[in-house]
Amino acid sequence: MSKRNPIAAGGPLALIIMAGALIGAILHQPSLGVLIGVGLGATIAIALWLIDRERTGE
Repeated sequence: MSKRNPIAAGGPLALIIMAGALIGAILHQPSLGVLIGVGLGATIAIALWLIDRERTGE
């Protein structure tokens, strides 16, 4: 059985969503900030998943 050490993407995803909400609140657009944070966070999470998948050879 091979030992896998997958890359965790949940932390960056949560941080980017919260940062988007904070920046949006500063700009008086918290909903837009959250939406942008979710989009950017999901993009980064998918990129990390693809990198991890390539790295482990699956």
